[in-house]
Amino acid sequence: MEATAATLERRVRVIPATRKPEELHRDHDGKMRVAAYCRVSTDSEEQLNSYENQKAYYTEKIMANPNWTMADIFADEGITGTSVCKRKDFLRMIRQCRKGKIDMILAKSVSRFARNTVDTLSYTRELRSMGIPVIFEEQNINSIYPESEFLITIHGAFAQSESEGISSRVKWGKHQAMRTGKANIQYKTLLGYEKGPDGEMVVNAEQAETVRKIYELYLSGQTLRNIKETLETGGFKNSAGTTEWTTSNLRTILSDEKYCGDVLLQKTFIRDCISKQVIRNTGQLPMYLIQNHHEAIISREQFDAVQIELARRRAQTGGTKKSAPTGMSRYSGKYALSGLLFCGECGTAYRRVVWTQHGEKRAVWRCSSRLDYGKKYCKESPTLDEAPLQQAVLAAINAAMSDHEALVAQITDAMEQELAPIPGEGMSLGDIERAIEELGKQFDVLLLEASNAVNTEEYAERFRAISNMIEELKRRKGNILQICQEQEQIERRVHAATAVMNTIPSELTEWDDSIVYQMLEKVSVLSREKIRVTFRGGTEIEQVVDQPKRRKFA
Repeated sequence: MEATAATLERRVRVIPATRKPEELHRDHDGKMRVAAYCRVSTDSEEQLNSYENQKAYYTEKIMANPNWTMADIFADEGITGTSVCKRKDFLRMIRQCRKGKIDMILAKSVSRFARNTVDTLSYTRELRSMGIPVIFEEQNINSIYPESEFLITIHGAFAQSESEGISSRVKWGKHQAMRTGKANIQYKTLLGYEKGPDGEMVVNAEQAETVRKIYELYLSGQTLRNIKETLETGGFKNSAGTTEWTTSNLRTILSDEKYCGDVLLQKTFIRDCISKQVIRNTGQLPMYLIQNHHEAIISREQFDAVQIELARRRAQTGGTKKSAPTGMSRYSGKYALSGLLFCGECGTAYRRVVWTQHGEKRAVWRCSSRLDYGKKYCKESPTLDEAPLQQAVLAAINAAMSDHEALVAQITDAMEQELAPIPGEGMSLGDIERAIEELGKQFDVLLLEASNAVNTEEYAERFRAISNMIEELKRRKGNILQICQEQEQIERRVHAATAVMNTIPSELTEWDDSIVYQMLEKVSVLSREKIRVTFRGGTEIEQVVDQPKRRKFA
């Protein structure tokens, strides 16, 4: 009787593999084309010696193996490992792999390959898909095996953490230097100063005159474009030694505190050691103001006046006749009430214009919406003559100043209300830093255990939990630092406002920009004969405006 499939015993015979996964690629001689990648992170003599030693080691290692042939030695010297985008030879190696010219890559360690976990995984995965293993010698990891990915992830994370630690220590050192008043000045782009024999800032007399010219022109009411034309026509040289100027360069000069003898540190910062992105510091980190650091070119009073003027013009910049009807109109000059005076009907800022009637020039303030659109959006806003308008504002300030001490207290109290304790935060900054340090130690211990374990999967959840706790603590730390910085800024504002208002006489007889801007929040035009003056702190006074009887303009 013939045997059937149902009656026969099922047998399985194992046919052993004859080639390792990393040996799938061979050249025409049956040899593997092996490349090595070397990198050092600094250009110090010690590191460069290590770099040369790495190249020599891998050259000898590859040439000594009869089953290997030299594909190439790829090396980046003095280049950070946090991102591959700046490592030209690394990228060249990857391109060679994609072209099928490399069968295997040797690397000293995961940290030499990349200190960015994402880059490490991304490239090892891509290479695995092409059948190209990366052999990390120190960790004895072969990336061709899928189970190696967990260990690569752990070591990659550890390498990234090490980079972040180094970056943190460098930042700490810089912050300590800042706290002690040490400033690193970039003279190449700084007009008016040069480095003296003792390393201190010294005024360059010729360039200083150019700086003073810029400040004087700006305070005289000229626009940045007008100043640019004046400087170029007059042959004034910039920091690069040319006579070509830009409005952005002028704006930088006008806002640089160095010209009044101070230095503000940490205006920008690097977001992280991976992206290296430079971010403008708008309160995320503390700043360090070193007052009277060096000889001033511009008086402090003149510098402060320019900052007020910059803010005033900035408040009036943004809209044009093509913009939304409720938008701000483009800045038109140097005027005290710009950014303070608003239409009571439509809420748009008022703008100063000069009109001529019967040969007589007349400075008036007009709703920007009415100027740009006629009565399309704002139908009833009045035109106000400048002189009586200013007198009305002064009258409101004098009325409020009848109780000088109470007004000063009110304004400062309003500012100090922002100085609230950090809500919901039970840990101090020191507690958080110590907790992060302790979790880092736990991470290191766990990494050591996982490296020696047969089954590493059980460690994944523990690694994830520690990482999440560290990230949460870092978030809380950043929140505390930001709030502390905001509080410091408010404290400085309160101090400045108090200092200005304590010098105010009991009755103002002349218009003073600094006083007006410290004391007032807003001036609303209610009608041709009445305005509402709102002080910092909320006090409001309605004031009659003694407008002259004149024929209305169309």
